[in-house]
Amino acid sequence: MEPAGIETMLQLLRIQRPEAILEVGTAIGYSALRMALALPETKIITLERDEERFNLAVDYIKRAGMQGRIIQISGDALELEEEAAGHGPFDTIFIDAAKGQYKRFFELYSRYLKPGGMIITDNILFRGLVYNQEADSRRLRSLVKKIDEFNRWLAANQEYDTVILPIGDGIAVSKKR
Repeated sequence: MEPAGIETMLQLLRIQRPEAILEVGTAIGYSALRMALALPETKIITLERDEERFNLAVDYIKRAGMQGRIIQISGDALELEEEAAGHGPFDTIFIDAAKGQYKRFFELYSRYLKPGGMIITDNILFRGLVYNQEADSRRLRSLVKKIDEFNRWLAANQEYDTVILPIGDGIAVSKKR
């Protein structure tokens, strides 16, 4: 996450004071570590499919002494529902994984969100390309289209109150009604 984006997310989490967070997309563990440091009472479950990134995150989380509070699960988030659900329900879900799968992640894991819980989705403006839609490659245009469709679907979703913040790379904050 970009600095302004993560600081905004951390402030929202400090206000919410979640007991349990599900993070879809660990990468190297930066966000999980920042959340754990900002929220000393919070349990974080984090999913990552890339083996190299997962192993780096294991090392960083171990070095920080947070392996007791950050539970890492390796594999594709679209295939880990049962294992992740066993750690729920969640007060917050943070989605920062394969951008083209955001809607599937949201639909899959939102059922494990507590009433009044919050889903935070990063990169929803995707370098400004979602706004101006002038991507160079066909693949990038396809991804931008999927993110834009997700944003529109999310804004119309009657189960959530959603705001899109033009901070960092764009953050959607969706509160379950």
